[in-house]
Amino acid sequence: MVSPRRIAAASLFVLALGGAAAPHKDWRDLNHNGRLDRYEDVRAPIDTRVEDLLGQMTLAEKAGMLLHGTLPTPGSSIGFAGKVYDADATAKLLNERHISSFITRLVVSPSELAAQNNAVQKLAEASRLGIPATISTDPRHHFQATLGASTTGGGFSLWPDTLGFAALGDADTVRRFGDIARQEYRAVGIHMALSPQADLATEPRWPRFAATFGSDPAEVSRLAGAYVEGFQHGRTGVRPDGVATVVKHWVGYGAEPEGFDGHNYYGRNAKLSDAAFAQHVRAFDDSLAVRSAGVMPTYVIVHGPKIAGKPIEPVAAGFNKQLLTGLLRGEKAYSGLIVSDWSITRDCPQACVAPDAANPQTPASIGTPWGMETADKTARFAKGIEAGIDQFGGADDPAPILDAVARGLVSETRIDESVRRVLRLKFEQGLFDNPYVNEAAAARIVGNPQAQQQADAVQRASQVLLRNDRATLPVAPGKRIWLHNVDAAAARAAGFVVVDDPAQADIALVRTATPFETLHPHHFFGARQHEGRLDFRADDKNVQAIARASAHVPTIVAVEMDRPAILTAIEPMVRALIVTFGASDAAVLDVVTGRAVAKGRLPFSLPRSMADVEAQSPDLPDDGPPPAYPRGAGLLLKAAASRE
Repeated sequence: MVSPRRIAAASLFVLALGGAAAPHKDWRDLNHNGRLDRYEDVRAPIDTRVEDLLGQMTLAEKAGMLLHGTLPTPGSSIGFAGKVYDADATAKLLNERHISSFITRLVVSPSELAAQNNAVQKLAEASRLGIPATISTDPRHHFQATLGASTTGGGFSLWPDTLGFAALGDADTVRRFGDIARQEYRAVGIHMALSPQADLATEPRWPRFAATFGSDPAEVSRLAGAYVEGFQHGRTGVRPDGVATVVKHWVGYGAEPEGFDGHNYYGRNAKLSDAAFAQHVRAFDDSLAVRSAGVMPTYVIVHGPKIAGKPIEPVAAGFNKQLLTGLLRGEKAYSGLIVSDWSITRDCPQACVAPDAANPQTPASIGTPWGMETADKTARFAKGIEAGIDQFGGADDPAPILDAVARGLVSETRIDESVRRVLRLKFEQGLFDNPYVNEAAAARIVGNPQAQQQADAVQRASQVLLRNDRATLPVAPGKRIWLHNVDAAAARAAGFVVVDDPAQADIALVRTATPFETLHPHHFFGARQHEGRLDFRADDKNVQAIARASAHVPTIVAVEMDRPAILTAIEPMVRALIVTFGASDAAVLDVVTGRAVAKGRLPFSLPRSMADVEAQSPDLPDDGPPPAYPRGAGLLLKAAASRE
């Protein structure tokens, strides 16, 4: 464990705090002046500490507070490579650009991550004012991982994706998950979760569907609120031992036509009616009620609705004063931190607009300045600050902010408003008093057996049993089983005899997933996201495996749904149908054998055809032609329950 530098009281000068007063016996001399400043005094009220520190900051230091950068690794300025942070590059961000908020993308063991984050805090402590670093992360506890949006690995307990929690619909389970995740994050020195997604999932083809809580605005609101409460460790804002949440993406992100995502130039627009927009806003209510520390605006330009009787300006939410200052801060009375999504102030060059095989989009050409494409960076920063942004995600150069102040586009008074919010959160989380963590304890806390046992139980319970023809389930162990996309060792551990030919089997188990296409292979995110079709087709390899098995034996199919799947082509061949939202093979096999009960219900409806998908409105939940399975569908096996 790295201990904070402390200076004994006997060696200190007496400090007047409204009169002569002895300094606190154990404190950190963050500005290295040998005196106990008010911002260093744990006894002082937070407002007093914030104002004292704000008064000592230069304009350049204040500008750095408005940036939420990335902890770099050797060979990667966006932190995707290597096992350690680049100490020299990090020191420059801290000392020369005065940035003290960073996302980490490092995936190493818990003790190694704790050590690396401690090293960042040691560098921060050596800066002029010793302002501690706030370290954030994209989700780390789920099965789905998309570069630039979520990650997995590093020893964290492994839970279903948030759709799995939506399938259970149990707020207490979500709170329990949040509480465990909170402890794991804080153990490794992570203070901020760039989650949850309170986006209302209304367009079935949308790639970000898996990280939502489904398509019912009331349920999304309730469960996202429970997520915030668990992570922040309370209902009244973040506690000192809590993880600050940044609920996202305000607002209308799940309504993009054809499901094209707002990270991409081709997905920069979303059209909503006033009635639909109200439902998307409703999905955020509980997260705001329990005082999520942060809110992240959506990338997209929202078209259609009116706010206070006026059409919404056709700029992305990060530049939109109506959405941020008017609706969020005004009507919703939100007073926390507004953090932009990543790269909204960066240029979108040709390789961003229309990349091709010869000129593909790389991280260097990622920019999302939707509605402000022709403006310069200074104008984008000024527009965002005027709209209500407190921090710009993925930005690491304060020069445009300083230029905006020099040109009279932004006042220093307005800058101070945002700096206060950033500093207040650091004080609320106790980072000024001790930002360090115990590296040995991190190894014991993160992914501990008790936490993983709870996660495993949720993996099992969150599955949805859609069909069980002729009482196919449960299947008694000892049967001969043919497998496709299932680990044979897991099946043997469940008591089955694994065979290589379905003609020799008693039963078959096939795991598959919602079909997708790669429609934009040269876009950085488009190449990684699941877009396009949702329907199974005869030439799909997994469909061929189902056909091969069902020709001989009763066939069980488990479909991993990151988006709503169209099951029409495979249903005639399936005897039992399970939906999963992040579950291990062992978890699926326990449901198959009846050792565990699938208790989930669909958190969205399943369409019958792609024609039905195209007929529905992207902004409305579960509309269009009658579905194959409605939201809420799911069976519960009483026989299996008796064996639990």
